[in-house]
Amino acid sequence: MRIRREEHMAGGNGHVIIKEILDAEQLNGKCGLYAQVTLEPGCSLGYHEHHGESETYYILQGQGEYNDNGTYRPVKAGDITFTPDNHGHALANTGNTDLIFMALIIKD
Repeated sequence: MRIRREEHMAGGNGHVIIKEILDAEQLNGKCGLYAQVTLEPGCSLGYHEHHGESETYYILQGQGEYNDNGTYRPVKAGDITFTPDNHGHALANTGNTDLIFMALIIKD
């Protein structure tokens, strides 16, 4: 399991902490990412698009604002987001505690 810290990911504010649950060999070319992601208060993952893949977030803890291809909505623990191929998204922590979610990128 690899843990990495990415500054200003996709143009977002602050940093993102990514705990990769499976490595590239385990993903076997079928998935681009399976990880637990943490956004600390005030941090965000900037808007980015997916091409040739989709991405799902499962919110485990905290609260935030999700940009679903230009439509904004609040998210909290228990919510699921899905970004299909050729669409984009972003996520910002709007709370006072860490926003933690699972991220899964599936290649088409």
